[in-house]
Amino acid sequence: MTRKERIKLSLNHKSADIVPYNITFTFQAAEKLRAHFNDPEFEETIGNHLFSVNALSRNKIIKPGFKQDDFGVIWNQTVDKDIGVVDELLLKEPSLKGFKLPDPKAAWRYENFGKSLGKHKDRFLLSDIGFSLFERAWTLRGMENLLIDMYENPGFVNELLDAITEFNLAIIDESSKFPIDGMRFGDDWGQQSGLIMGPDLWRKFIKPRIRRMYSRVKAHGLKVFIHSCGDVEEIFPDLIECGLDCFNPFQPEAYDIFKIKQLHGAKLSFYGGMSTQKILPFGTADDVKKETVRLLREIGINGGYIFSPAHATPADVPLDNMLAMLEIVRNQEKYL
Repeated sequence: MTRKERIKLSLNHKSADIVPYNITFTFQAAEKLRAHFNDPEFEETIGNHLFSVNALSRNKIIKPGFKQDDFGVIWNQTVDKDIGVVDELLLKEPSLKGFKLPDPKAAWRYENFGKSLGKHKDRFLLSDIGFSLFERAWTLRGMENLLIDMYENPGFVNELLDAITEFNLAIIDESSKFPIDGMRFGDDWGQQSGLIMGPDLWRKFIKPRIRRMYSRVKAHGLKVFIHSCGDVEEIFPDLIECGLDCFNPFQPEAYDIFKIKQLHGAKLSFYGGMSTQKILPFGTADDVKKETVRLLREIGINGGYIFSPAHATPADVPLDNMLAMLEIVRNQEKYL
């Protein structure tokens, strides 16, 4: 059974020969494993079931540690080398005057699709749109400003989100010309307890746009994934209604993942589940092994699950704990 076939079974809520998994790493965590395996390409050998590409952005290096994306946002990566933080706001006022989004159909954006996807045909292939709506909006306007605008300047918020949505719809259409299996959106809506903007504003500003984007993905015959950190339990029914197939990161610190799987597992698949705030960084290797087995057995039953840390494996996870997790998922027949 190929890795692609396992994911397809899982998304259809059926069990495969093993529970599919996909384990990613932050820059610092990956460095530990590269050194341990003495292999700069170790991530190609651990058996991950997903492979993703994204429409390229022509980033400019402004100075060491600072890059500018093609929306014009400058990112300070001197501390956070994986993403960085916004260095200066582009939309200082609630207006799009003078601001133009980049061209989503530029051929160079998709230069990596054919070659990269062709090398990983046995995996479930995703096209990623990171910072896909709310996140893209606040990187331009600022988080606090955008939340205030939702009350004081709703017309501007609608205009901004509509522009981003149209950009994303074009990305979906162009990506779908390649042999992908799904689209994955990145858009963090949650905090440790509840939605950042609350459910009413989420339903007013975010839901209509994701419904359009998810519907466009489905029109191409593809599956829909979302990565949204934090506690968004109150909108799971909305996400199902909009056509979501798989939710990530499924954080055990944010809610009871076993309860969520019972409540929504018939209609929604989950990807994540392993604690990155407690067990992975602070547990023993034996703790990690026990929790990995527990998740594979209890969340993975009857499909609808892709095992993974709740987020990319953080830098503070000990090497032994990463190796313990990999040992279980790569040798499930010995442990389950």
